[in-house]
Amino acid sequence: MLDLTRGQFVKHVVTHPFEGFEDLRWKKAGSMRIAIFIVFMLFFQQVAYSRLYGFQYYSDYDKVFNIVPYIFKSFIIFGTWVVANWAMCTLFDGEGTMKNIFINSAYALIPYIAGYLIGTVMSHFLIKDEYVFIQSIEIIGTCWTFVLLISGIKAVHQFSFGKTIALMLLTIVAMIAILFLLVLLLTLFQQVIIFILSIYTELSYRFRV
Repeated sequence: MLDLTRGQFVKHVVTHPFEGFEDLRWKKAGSMRIAIFIVFMLFFQQVAYSRLYGFQYYSDYDKVFNIVPYIFKSFIIFGTWVVANWAMCTLFDGEGTMKNIFINSAYALIPYIAGYLIGTVMSHFLIKDEYVFIQSIEIIGTCWTFVLLISGIKAVHQFSFGKTIALMLLTIVAMIAILFLLVLLLTLFQQVIIFILSIYTELSYRFRV
């Protein structure tokens, strides 16, 4: 079995998807710090793709920068994936812990992040007729991340390929349910806050009068 540092294991996992995650699991070489850094890079990639892309492709940016959509598309979506996958794996007797799911899923995002960051840089040098090269890099990065994600989830739970696909589909369904419940809770919380503030305003007005 390979004797690599935690940083070297990142490259090994990305370049050897079918054996990299197995080696990562048995050597227990996953790094939570590296995984968290990758998730922050996902956030940066979302911002860069939306705000720093070449002007010839996106020339009409919003004047007001709203960070909330980028937090949702990075931290919240990723966190929901980890929680939903961990919850669903109990139905399939999966062996993965939430920490291992977090690390493997984060490592799998590297090609996706790299592909879109490279595409963002290239958008400042290539003309529109050459957009096919940018698009190819972004598609390859996304597809490679999909392969890594399947391999990572398969390794962390020690499932067969078919069982891994079924788990991932159930995870997506669970994510939709969790996000729906979060929206309901946030809406309810907002209504409660508005109600409390209206009572406070009314009482303050009557005491002043």
